[in-house]
Amino acid sequence: MRKRNPNGYGCVTKLKGNRSRPWVVKVTMYDEDGNAKQTPVGYAETEEKALVLLAQYNNNPWDAGRETITLAVLYQRWLQIKAPKLGKANALSLKSAFRHCSKYYGMKYRSIRAYHMQDCIDNCGRTYSTQGAIKNLWGHLDRFAFECDIIDKMYSQLTTSPMAPDTSRMPFTEDEIAALWDISDRPWVDTVLIYLYSGFRLTELLTMKTSQINLEERTFTGGVKTKNGKDRVVPIHPRIEPFVRRLAKQGNEYLFSLDGKKITSYRYYKLWDEIMEQIHADHTPHEARHTFETNLDNAGGNRKCIDLLMGHKSSDVGNRVYNHKTLDQLRDTIELLK
Repeated sequence: MRKRNPNGYGCVTKLKGNRSRPWVVKVTMYDEDGNAKQTPVGYAETEEKALVLLAQYNNNPWDAGRETITLAVLYQRWLQIKAPKLGKANALSLKSAFRHCSKYYGMKYRSIRAYHMQDCIDNCGRTYSTQGAIKNLWGHLDRFAFECDIIDKMYSQLTTSPMAPDTSRMPFTEDEIAALWDISDRPWVDTVLIYLYSGFRLTELLTMKTSQINLEERTFTGGVKTKNGKDRVVPIHPRIEPFVRRLAKQGNEYLFSLDGKKITSYRYYKLWDEIMEQIHADHTPHEARHTFETNLDNAGGNRKCIDLLMGHKSSDVGNRVYNHKTLDQLRDTIELLK
């Protein structure tokens, strides 16, 4: 009886049917959410050859042979070497895109053509942004494979993805916001209301740690995008204060957590869309930020205070340089939202 492989080593199994290479080598790989999946990394004519291939893979994935490197193996290597050099948001987008290429994980990368790549783009069942991310991922993998002499032609250059549609960034209506308050006790609706009453960007709240909440001062401290937006102080609006206090006291590292862990943008978008369906609306998280600014402006809020809350650079030089606002003034402004 063959000795059992150690955990995480991988396995060799025989496929059904009449095949020239019926023995498949599988290893465990993890997505960005930490979910494990058995992924094929090669095929062999005999069990002995498959076991050799598995041993070579565990010694060094590249030793399995450049001619037979699969998409999954190439991606894992790219993830180690190239992905850390990208921006965090870009890397997360590309990692999410990889899950839409799953039907080709075990295919030799040298055999992948433009129509395979286009198939992943066209049939992902997602919006233009995800389709663009998949196309972008294929470009990254092609360049890496070309650099490693695995391919001599980059088929990703022949793929296409839809352009971003023109949007008007429609703010939430009063009726839509009222509808959210009517179902505020349902899961995750409180997070939508926090977006509407704080003006933060999607990533700013998804990456906000509980330690960035000051319950005594009733403030958030966050922001990630620009010099003016980073580490800005935003007062917690009284209407969402109970939500923020409850989330902060759950003891999780991140304010928005799923099963105690930071929720990914991919997962949050799905939850967001489900809530929009409940109130018969079609808005993005960024439109919550747009609603925040629009409603403050409509309420006569001080422009400098609004810019500070949004993390924008004031367009008026005098206002930008000489006008300093206190926390109380920022609180007075944000409480204009009724």
